[in-house]
Amino acid sequence: MSDVAINQVLAQMRSMQTLAQGQSIGSELRATEAVSSSQFSNLMTQSIADVNTSMQESKAVTAAFESGDPSVSLAEVMITAQKASLQFTGMTEVRNKLLTAYQEVMNMPV
Repeated sequence: MSDVAINQVLAQMRSMQTLAQGQSIGSELRATEAVSSSQFSNLMTQSIADVNTSMQESKAVTAAFESGDPSVSLAEVMITAQKASLQFTGMTEVRNKLLTAYQEVMNMPV
């Protein structure tokens, strides 16, 4: 189990303990939000890096095929290009959903 997961579990256990004791959970909630925020940030950063790597791999395979490399087949070029395209489309959809959710939250009356 990673350090982040352990910290999240500990934060949840502390908040449940304070709820059971009837105390305020403000500090534990802030700690949980900080861990969740860093996890989300790390997840998004890693996802963008994965999509970028896939796009670069697709470009490299395409360039190798175009230069006449006999070890690269047309099927391999098409598969890597399609994988990169699907990953990019998925990332774009996630971005669009996040922007929509942000706009909805910002438009909520206080």
